Amino acid sequence: MVKAVFIQSSHSPYDDQPGRAYHFPKRQYLGRVEQTVGDWVIFYAGTRGGNLGYHAVQKVLQVIEDPNDDSQAYALLDPGSELSFENYVPRWRPDLGPFETGLPRSRGSNTSAVRLISDNDFSKIIQAGLAARMEPDTLPRSGESLQQGFSDDPEPFLHAGPSREVLLSQRAFRDRSFARQVKHAYAGRCSISGLELRNGGGRPEVEAAHIIPVSENGPDTVRNGIALSGTVHWMFDRGLLSISDSNEILVAQDAVEDRVLERLIVPDRRLIVPDNPVFQPHPSYLKWHRDNVFKG
Repeated sequence: MVKAVFIQSSHSPYDDQPGRAYHFPKRQYLGRVEQTVGDWVIFYAGTRGGNLGYHAVQKVLQVIEDPNDDSQAYALLDPGSELSFENYVPRWRPDLGPFETGLPRSRGSNTSAVRLISDNDFSKIIQAGLAARMEPDTLPRSGESLQQGFSDDPEPFLHAGPSREVLLSQRAFRDRSFARQVKHAYAGRCSISGLELRNGGGRPEVEAAHIIPVSENGPDTVRNGIALSGTVHWMFDRGLLSISDSNEILVAQDAVEDRVLERLIVPDRRLIVPDNPVFQPHPSYLKWHRDNVFKG
């Protein structure tokens, strides 16, 4: 087993299915991708006119041929292992060069979509992507980037202790990272009630809710999360509330009295979502919740 970096581009001609499968040409990359089965890979995003950088980590389950094109193949990914990074990690570091050993010490592009990396390079990227940072004040109230830091207690990586691979599999660590990311993306506000409650230290009192729960192999990514107050979180998890593809808040029939809804749901009954579409709930996750949890 070997770790790797997989490049995903928003303008890619390949049939990538983020969180589920990575599509690639067999001739160039089959040998490399097969070595990653059972191990972790880091995803590097490439977007036209946008940012480039490492943004998530996930395990590879197996490699299968593309049934519609024998020149292509898929790396099938473990959905529940996906974890988005708390900090945006550019490939090139001023004065230090690239994270990946062997890449040019410049900002020049690299055409290899699949790059095998050492355990040491993997650890450096993971540390940069998932080490939480302390902000002096409260969470921003709107419009600021997710990668600018968090007001929750810092969660630095230490050189001693569990390996990066062990840490990535620990539920407690993943829960804390997921919660920080979701709370920050929603600026500490409940996305259904609109309430923005903070404790004496300025930390938001909302909870980070998985849309597809961990018990059903849901990923720990911002797009599989929404920020909810405690009561609303309980109602969402039990299927009394759900969300349509157009972000309409759905209520199970005869499940909640109107006078209660008036206090718990924003008047227009539309989910409050982050301005940045990168952090908004993914339609496939919302559909799963409606099909499998919602009692409407």
